[in-house]
Amino acid sequence: MNRVRLRRLFSHALRTTLATPLLLAGCQGAPDEGAPAPDPGPVDLSQYSEVECANGAPVIAGLTIEPAPDVIQIRTLLEMGMPPGSGIQRRSSEGVECATATDLQACRDQLDSLTVFRGFPGICGNFMGGCDQDFMVTTRGNEVSAYTTAQAVATLLGHIDTPREAAILAYASGYALCGHPALEPGKVRALPDGTFSIISTHASDCDTKVGPTRYELSITASGALTETRRVAVTGPPPECVAIGRRPVGLQAADAGACEDARGHYFADAARLEAASIHAFLRLREELALHGASQALQDAALTSALDEVRHAEVTTRLALRYGTTPPPPSVAPLPLRPLHEVLLDNTVEGCVRETYGALLAHHQALHARDPEVREAMVRIAEDETRHAALSWDIDAWAESRLSPGERSALQEARRQAVAVLRSEVAVPFDAELRVDAGLPSPEVAAALLDSLEQGLWA
Repeated sequence: MNRVRLRRLFSHALRTTLATPLLLAGCQGAPDEGAPAPDPGPVDLSQYSEVECANGAPVIAGLTIEPAPDVIQIRTLLEMGMPPGSGIQRRSSEGVECATATDLQACRDQLDSLTVFRGFPGICGNFMGGCDQDFMVTTRGNEVSAYTTAQAVATLLGHIDTPREAAILAYASGYALCGHPALEPGKVRALPDGTFSIISTHASDCDTKVGPTRYELSITASGALTETRRVAVTGPPPECVAIGRRPVGLQAADAGACEDARGHYFADAARLEAASIHAFLRLREELALHGASQALQDAALTSALDEVRHAEVTTRLALRYGTTPPPPSVAPLPLRPLHEVLLDNTVEGCVRETYGALLAHHQALHARDPEVREAMVRIAEDETRHAALSWDIDAWAESRLSPGERSALQEARRQAVAVLRSEVAVPFDAELRVDAGLPSPEVAAALLDSLEQGLWA
């Protein structure tokens, strides 16, 4: 994508936020629809039942699936430190594998060799720990099928008849229901009109972008899921940083104890900037592997060199505010197939890095700290070029994708934007926001709206 076009879009977005009454009124306007609302008080749970769980996931016994599969399983794709497609573990199983197969051994071999690269939206801090992704598997006759999206699970379940099926669909949509020791377990209620009400509570984790929020969901018998309300159940999470391209295999870390939110923020930023070096070097290798032009490969290398400077600058800022950034830990993983590279590019580049570039421009304009403001001027230009590279890769790959693969990229982009909206809905520490030029939740939502209209729609 032409950098001039991106700058034009960013300029429009920034002008829009300057003109909004939210800023003129001191950002005290009504909260964005996606933001956690003030807690209206505890939900009356007397009519709800606790979601039945087994091994950290909803129970899968007794489902009314037609035609019935021989076996239905929940499996876990261990992301952290594992090669893509490997590290699959069985979480739960109901039925007999390949019971009606005409070729029993072939069915079992297919089941054993099943490879999945992406599962349901990750729920972090769950029973298994980490940020692993789950998916479902069935065998029916000689057919072995994997279900890695909520839409696929809804099709498998068909008519949602029971609270247990409603809970499984919510879980496949990325809502936590089971196993987190610090949170209330998921709740479900069947309503007289045939719909189901679900309550899910997420923990706070900056690496995985899940905020401390309670979600109330409505699920119809046809499988339509609607988020009816979200409520912040604790104080804001640690200051989450929405900049930098996170590499596959990045291990969770924390900047450590720091009373100054500015030090914590810039330490996290420095770690993520340093991790982005790994991301761009890997991207260059993968672009070469899949036959991308030398220009795209060179742009990825240049981006890695930019990130070296960004890491140095943000490290200086973190040290100035009293925090030493932890070095990033990135597991060595094999190069990925093209569709996995493109899914990652869509989420980390076309969504996260694009918003990160716009955020850097906002900081360059609004940071009260002159050193931060000066640093963000250069970083903003670099990140704009990185965002343009992401869109160039997306355009290069367009002709290489099947309709199904293009649809998967669009869905991944949609989910990434939704996750980003939940992140920016949490306010920053007031002093950090002013000194670093970070937007209020209302302004951040307006920035996202502008990108959604101009790029992501």
